[in-house]
Amino acid sequence: MQFLWPQMLWLLLALPVLAAAYLYLLARRKKSALLYASLALPRAALGRRQRLRRHIPPLLFLIALGAALLACARPTATVTLPSDTITLVLAMDTSRSMEASDVPPTRFAAAQQAARDLIVGLPASVRLGIVSFAATATVVLPPTSNRQDMLDAVDRVQLQRGTATGSGLIQALAVLFPDDGIDLEAILFSDSTTLFGGRAPSLDEAAAAEAARKREQERQPMQPGAYRHGAVILLSDGRRTTGPDPIDAARMAAERGVRVYTVGFGSPQGGGVPESSLAYFMQLDEPALRAVATLTGGEYFQAGSAADLTRIYRQLSARFALERRETEVSALLSAAAVVVLVLASGLSLLWFRR
Repeated sequence: MQFLWPQMLWLLLALPVLAAAYLYLLARRKKSALLYASLALPRAALGRRQRLRRHIPPLLFLIALGAALLACARPTATVTLPSDTITLVLAMDTSRSMEASDVPPTRFAAAQQAARDLIVGLPASVRLGIVSFAATATVVLPPTSNRQDMLDAVDRVQLQRGTATGSGLIQALAVLFPDDGIDLEAILFSDSTTLFGGRAPSLDEAAAAEAARKREQERQPMQPGAYRHGAVILLSDGRRTTGPDPIDAARMAAERGVRVYTVGFGSPQGGGVPESSLAYFMQLDEPALRAVATLTGGEYFQAGSAADLTRIYRQLSARFALERRETEVSALLSAAAVVVLVLASGLSLLWFRR
């Protein structure tokens, strides 16, 4: 538990002072008992149960006062609550390596079916956007709440050559923050290296790249994982062959507080495609996927089968339905103080008529 106004905790020092004053009054009352010829007479009149009862209302009053003083310090606690409407972006690897059959019938078919299962089980508070990436990244579906549109988008995804993991993540951020002006092409051209076939950027492309770089420099960074209105799930089965470094893209996500949950799909040792020489690039790049998740405050999962992928998606879907967040609980403490104070007053009136 943390406190927004911790300086108010000094008020708790009043509790031992009040307890000491109560004990002092009891001691003074004991002196008046010496006026009786025998102490047995008042003790018999009170009884042991009655002697214990007289301390309960003051004790309850002290507890109520302590709760009220704690409420003055505005305590906060991490609680699990139903999440607000969030936007989830699923970035799917659609490189040719997804034709590998180490996950039957193929990685691609298994990934499509797991995506359908994810869509069916999504909470009503979640909007989903879909991005596919191979040599470059494409927005397959802007964020929507229409489940049928999501299912149709999954069926439209097609395989292409290349694996641009960084491009997929950047395009997912562009979908998540449409007002930020994130331009994938401008970022690609921001490097002095060439993009396609040795072609250098044009003047317009260079200007757009410079503008994108300045926007990133002027942005006020957030704490990784601090953004509560959206997240990215990035599924990849291989290593980057082109496009920006996924670690650089992860830093962009971290500066926006976006969690990226990465999923390595396929067997770690890699899988082969008949009559293909791309087996090297079909191996998982687990270090890069772990680094992306760590930088953004997300989590890395390894799915070696279709059942594993479906289970991971269900686990993530449950996380998006409920959200753990810091919430001020001073109102709860204030209510508890009132209840205990009313109880103390009621017992005092019931037992002692005062």
